[in-house]
Amino acid sequence: MAALASPLPPHKSVLLDACTSAGCLAFGTFTLKSGRVSPYFFNAGKLHSATLLRCLSTAFAQTLATYEPALDFDVLFGPAYKGIPLAAVVTEKLATVDDKRFGQVSYSFNRKEKKAYGDGGTLVGSELKGKRVVIVDDVMTAGTAIREAVDIIEREGGVLVAIIVALDRMEKMPPRDGEDPDAPAPSAIGEVRARYGIPVLAVLTLDDIMKELKALGNDEDFKRMDDYRAKYRPVD
Repeated sequence: MAALASPLPPHKSVLLDACTSAGCLAFGTFTLKSGRVSPYFFNAGKLHSATLLRCLSTAFAQTLATYEPALDFDVLFGPAYKGIPLAAVVTEKLATVDDKRFGQVSYSFNRKEKKAYGDGGTLVGSELKGKRVVIVDDVMTAGTAIREAVDIIEREGGVLVAIIVALDRMEKMPPRDGEDPDAPAPSAIGEVRARYGIPVLAVLTLDDIMKELKALGNDEDFKRMDDYRAKYRPVD
């Protein structure tokens, strides 16, 4: 997908190219869990080969390392299940970006069910008590998984300082039962930002994808994406 003169930073354009080549980012007609009919679909679970993981972890690490004001954190927390490999590979990649700054960063993730033998517990990896924690996940749709992760971190005595996801779809949250589907609403990321008062970063956004499509001259997919964005634009 990457154009010869991409309008995006290298880590974003390389990742977008990898995503389209692997079928992780696809264009067409897709019915989402919310019932919305989307002109594109993103599945980070398909980025499982060594080369693709390198692109993904590099993009995550660059996004965290270059965020201003600089983030200070001790642990990357990956919510089960998709967040688990992300937390591990991004932790390693951060050390290659800046070992002095990130060489002591650890990862942690939760089990879905509490271990009933050995040392017990629901966490694997670093303990969270007294640690500054960043949640790492793929996509935030309704924010439910993030709220569950926040509850775990708080229960374990950690301090949440930021959240980072692979993609921000930049669309309003699906309506809850009884709500008007056409009523204005925030995005999942906007709601989480407001609720917890912390930075919520995205490696890629809908705007990034559309900029790349425009640079490639892909007018058909760009128009469909633009129509979708207008229909589900959030208030934040």
